[in-house]
Amino acid sequence: MPESPRPLRTIAVLAFDGVQSLDVVGPMEVFAVANRFADPHRPAYEVLLATPDGRPVRANAGLQLGGGTALSALPPDVDTIVVTGGDEASMRHAVLETDLVPWLQDRTHTTRRIASVCSGALILAAAGFLDGRRATTHWNLLETMRQLRPAVRLEPDAIYVAEPPFYTSAGVSAGIDLSLAFVEADCGAATALQVAKELVLFLRRPGGQSQFSAGLAAQASATPRLRDLLTAIMENPTGNLSLPALAGRVGMTERTFTRTFRSQTGTTPARFVEAARIDRAKTLLETSTWPLARVAERAGFGSPDALHRSFLKRLGVTPGDYRERFGPRGP
Repeated sequence: MPESPRPLRTIAVLAFDGVQSLDVVGPMEVFAVANRFADPHRPAYEVLLATPDGRPVRANAGLQLGGGTALSALPPDVDTIVVTGGDEASMRHAVLETDLVPWLQDRTHTTRRIASVCSGALILAAAGFLDGRRATTHWNLLETMRQLRPAVRLEPDAIYVAEPPFYTSAGVSAGIDLSLAFVEADCGAATALQVAKELVLFLRRPGGQSQFSAGLAAQASATPRLRDLLTAIMENPTGNLSLPALAGRVGMTERTFTRTFRSQTGTTPARFVEAARIDRAKTLLETSTWPLARVAERAGFGSPDALHRSFLKRLGVTPGDYRERFGPRGP
């Protein structure tokens, strides 16, 4: 029996004045390049730029984006909608002074995937799509998201999060990773690899890969007393970093320390220590050819098995897979 032809999927990338230009052109390039490799006789995607009224929009870097289709003129069978992000003023305008949110709400029954890039997640949240769901956004917007929709289950470390039919990605270039994941799901891993090579990307980063160092967000909201401890953990994640030892270093009881740590960093001491050790292991895997036992030792893990378990739990890949994707290459 002959194989059914791959359907033509319409991808609508939504933009507005003040949009981050890379949020728009990054995903559009991924889908456009995929058309060259998926099937030489039949494209996989129809890629449309959509704007609230069809008029050109001005990106936050000054680039003017034309050739858009008005939301009201988009076909009814759009397969994937990608909501891009922008600065605070443009996001507020898009939510409060355009028909974008009600239009998205009307499209949920006919659209297979609704995705966001960077601060575009705030628009999905404003529409009520993310309540009770796992989601991510740019690390600098996590507190804004918490205040806007406390019911969203934020994954602050993730490059992107899939909670079908909704998909959220972190800052700027993470939209490219999410788009590559869509290409892989639609057209296969071989096509996604060809797209990554064509765009000179180092394959597709797994969704669970941290979008920033574990210490950045925690240090940003911590008091100087606790910030010094966080810095020390990040600089040397080996040794005794048990709860009693850490509490003793700042002169607190274990109970007070745990409560203070969580309130100031949004995580527990144990999770922060694990994240610091994973960050150190990632650096060693990216820059050295050391055996995993030595990587585990220098990152503060007690054994390669502990390293393996933490990578699977937090990143969704093994240390070996991570090194294969991001480690040093030969000449």
